[in-house]
Amino acid sequence: MAIFNLGSVNIDHFYKLAHFPEPGETLSALDHTLGLGGKGMNQSVAAAKAGAEVFHIGAIGKSDGWVRERIEGYGVNCKYLREADEATGHAVIYVDASGENTIVLAPGANVQQDSEFVVNAIDQAKSTDTLLLQNETNLQPPAATFALVKGMRVIYSAAPFSIEAVKNIIPDLSMLVMNAVEASQLSSEMGVSLEQIPVPQIMVTLGSKGAMWRSNETGEVIEVTSPKVTPVDTTAAGDTYIGYVAAGLDLGMPIKAAMEWATQAAALKVTRAGTADAIPSADEVKAFRGA
Repeated sequence: MAIFNLGSVNIDHFYKLAHFPEPGETLSALDHTLGLGGKGMNQSVAAAKAGAEVFHIGAIGKSDGWVRERIEGYGVNCKYLREADEATGHAVIYVDASGENTIVLAPGANVQQDSEFVVNAIDQAKSTDTLLLQNETNLQPPAATFALVKGMRVIYSAAPFSIEAVKNIIPDLSMLVMNAVEASQLSSEMGVSLEQIPVPQIMVTLGSKGAMWRSNETGEVIEVTSPKVTPVDTTAAGDTYIGYVAAGLDLGMPIKAAMEWATQAAALKVTRAGTADAIPSADEVKAFRGA
């Protein structure tokens, strides 16, 4: 089995601040670092570090060969990572003293995906494989439709959140993943409760409280809690969680075991500064769980 991820790739600029700037305020950063990120890439790296076979489908600028090398160094297969005329996407990430963050995105090549290229990549997958999707690229709905027709598991992370994007893709999903605020907004917009949303499975991430999974086919509900840690940087915690859940399912774990594993990985991630570069490996998560 394997995971195919149609996802964003960003070059992340991190600025460590004493506090977030007020309107009109100019601040000097305490530190600046450059890293690899994007919700899609974070999830690919998390799944690969967890031990899954991962193929990333996406696009980067022609001048950023180092990005491909860095991704491959984390064990992600880049045979479906296309070079585009547009520049690689990038993000400006402010992190305050408490570890909270604010992010500004410039999508670049992430929204220049080629339809034929994406379909051909997914066509190499097997029915036992998983397609991961997020809301930072174009072509999500046709990719989901094609994957579902092939019999693949389709997991969609509804972030950055857009109600219209969710409504367009929801008929072709196996699992919809949202945080608590997004879940409330979607339920309100559609005028239904979570159990009435027309998708087989729903997962709601709850930050430091853990996560909830629900089967809308059987009514089964599973809740897991997260270990208490002192956060350094919450960026990519959700992506770490989703990547580990996808990897756990791909490796044959029951959903509860995959969720428990993923909450440990996400908790460990927030103790580290950075995005894809800071996501822990399976061995590191194992050591953390045993601590």
